[in-house]
Amino acid sequence: MTRRPAGQDTLPVTTADGSPVEVRRSARRTRTVAAFWENGTAVVAIPARFTAAQESEWVHRMLEKLHRQGERRSRKGSKQPATDTALAAHAGALSARYFGGRAVPTSVRWVSNQNSRWGSATPSEGSIRLSDKLRPMPQWVIDYVLLHELAHLLVAGHNAAFWKLLEAYPDTMRAKAFLEGVSFATSRGLTAGSNDSDPGDAD
Repeated sequence: MTRRPAGQDTLPVTTADGSPVEVRRSARRTRTVAAFWENGTAVVAIPARFTAAQESEWVHRMLEKLHRQGERRSRKGSKQPATDTALAAHAGALSARYFGGRAVPTSVRWVSNQNSRWGSATPSEGSIRLSDKLRPMPQWVIDYVLLHELAHLLVAGHNAAFWKLLEAYPDTMRAKAFLEGVSFATSRGLTAGSNDSDPGDAD
C-alpha cells in the first residue's frame, strides 16, 4: 500500500472491487481505530504510529466490519422510504455514496402503473419512477433499482460505461439475480409480483 510522506495524514486508496476507501493517520489517535462512511467514501482512521503491516491489517478488519454492519441492516430491514419525498432523499444519498453525487434527479416517485419494468428514468427530464411492486422486497434490491435508474441519468444506454458505474454497488449481481428469480417465478404463476417482460432488469 503506497504511503504519503510525513505530515500528510490522508491516504486515498481503493478496495479490490474498486470501492472508494480513505485511510487517515492521526497523531492524536493513539490506540483506537475507527471506520465510517463520509460522502460516499469508506474512511478508516488509524494512529499515525501504525506500521504498514498494521495499517493493512486494520484497514482490512474495519472494511469487513462496515460490510457486516451493512449486512445486518439488510437482514433487519432498513426503514423503507415510504413517501416520494423520502424516496427522493434516499436516492440522493445513494448518488452521493456510489456516484459521487453526480446523478441528480429532479423527481423520484413510486408508481402503480409500471407493470413491465421495475423502474424507469427519463434522462432529459431527470425523473425516476419505481414500481410499487418493489415495496415488499429487501431494501438492497430497491437500492439496486434506484441506482440503476440514477446511472441512466449519467449514461442513457446499457453499455460498458453504464455497467461500470454499477460496479460500485456491491449487491448489483445479487439484486439482479433476485429480480430475475422473482420474474421467473411470476411468469409461471408461482408468486404474486411483477409481470415483467424484461426479467430482472430495470430500464
